Amino acid sequence: GSATVRVMKEPQPGQHVRRRGEDVVEGDLLLADGTVLGPRQLGLMASVGRAQVRSRPRPRVVILSTGAELREPGSKLAHDAIYDANSFMLAAAVRSTGAIAYRVGIVSDDPAEFADALSDQLVRADVVITSGGVSMGEYDVVKEVLSDLGTVWFGQVKMQPGKPQGFGHVGEDRTPIFALPGNPVSAYVSFELFVMPALRRMMGRVPYRRPKLRLRAGETFRSARGKEQYVRATYAPNEGGGTVTPIGGHGSHLLGDLAWANAIIVVPAETEVVEMDSYVDVLLLDKEF
Repeated sequence: GSATVRVMKEPQPGQHVRRRGEDVVEGDLLLADGTVLGPRQLGLMASVGRAQVRSRPRPRVVILSTGAELREPGSKLAHDAIYDANSFMLAAAVRSTGAIAYRVGIVSDDPAEFADALSDQLVRADVVITSGGVSMGEYDVVKEVLSDLGTVWFGQVKMQPGKPQGFGHVGEDRTPIFALPGNPVSAYVSFELFVMPALRRMMGRVPYRRPKLRLRAGETFRSARGKEQYVRATYAPNEGGGTVTPIGGHGSHLLGDLAWANAIIVVPAETEVVEMDSYVDVLLLDKEF
């Protein structure tokens, strides 16, 4: 037999033809500076014939925790030991910025062991983060070893938590190193304020600092005068923008409160009392930017 084709509608010239320039035309801005190259962006580059594009690599970040008292999670604890929370927390924080994290784990308080561990890791590090050993204690190994190099600054910042800090460079390649305090909340706040902006800037991300929002305080609370305070808080959105309410205590070891917080209230050093419904500066921790 034979088949019959019936044309029900007269086609128009040029119908169903994709025209040059329908998507983008010469002179269009395809991607802005600081754009993260994901599957959609790479597809666009390929579609216009770009075989190469100049980009910044993700920094490789090595994380070391110091302290003879530290133990790996899952092991048995003696009365004088604690689990290493910082290296896991900081490695996750590094990954959240888009950088590559290498968690080395625990290094003891022995200066030679710390120096060897640091030297071994520099071959794969664009940035090094240490936690612990930066205060004024007898066993502050990070400060002891790095101070002798003359390329790392140690000092105190008028902030709470996170007063003791260290920053500089190490090795022949002048690898940046951030020496953070050992208390978990201090380490996390320090990462937010100092390390994260540096990593984002290395990657060309904009903005490189987490934006501050102005929100209402959900309750009245006191603040220690003389240091800028970073208060763990919970953010509750509403039609007026939302409120933030402090959560838990002020201890820099209280990681449980930090885990429940989704915001940090920034209180100026000269403020002693924050009144309910007054506006405060806030960092929203779970907000993408």
